[in-house]
Amino acid sequence: MSLSPVEFKILETMFLHNAPMAVSQIVIADREGSSTAIEYLAGLTSRGYVFSPQKELYLLTDVGKNVLGIQPITKDEAKSIMAYTPHDKAFNFYIAPDTPLHMHAHSLQDFANKLLRVDLKSLEFHICNDEFEAWFRCLGDQELTKKTALIKERKIVGEPLRLLLHTVVEQRCQELLKIAAPVT
Repeated sequence: MSLSPVEFKILETMFLHNAPMAVSQIVIADREGSSTAIEYLAGLTSRGYVFSPQKELYLLTDVGKNVLGIQPITKDEAKSIMAYTPHDKAFNFYIAPDTPLHMHAHSLQDFANKLLRVDLKSLEFHICNDEFEAWFRCLGDQELTKKTALIKERKIVGEPLRLLLHTVVEQRCQELLKIAAPVT
């Protein structure tokens, strides 16, 4: 069964936020009436794309992620994504073409930390030019690549862009660390 554009948008919103969401949050994000959003969520739940971990909260399932084209990753892939990158593969922050900031991120965690300090104009420059997506793709992280594309689609700028990017990347770092952790 295929997804309607609204159902797809709801799944994308839940994917981007990566936390249980109330119907009111989904309504705001998708500009749908709450009764309509509840109906869509009921359908998505019945197909296994969404589940409700507690009353009136909804979370995307792995099946839901799969519908969006996101595949689970292995322990080795998680370690690789989190690994230190040499200088020639590091992310280099610019404020404009040919205007480097001389700030480099050598790992995903390093990138998350530097998001809090880098000039906002640099973040806006890189998001508009798909450079974050390209670096995440080079690291092998399709999930961050997709989330960054969704952030760009929403045309978020300024401090809200910094905060959302940092939250998304920091959450991903924590997920990857759990996946990569030795089994005890």
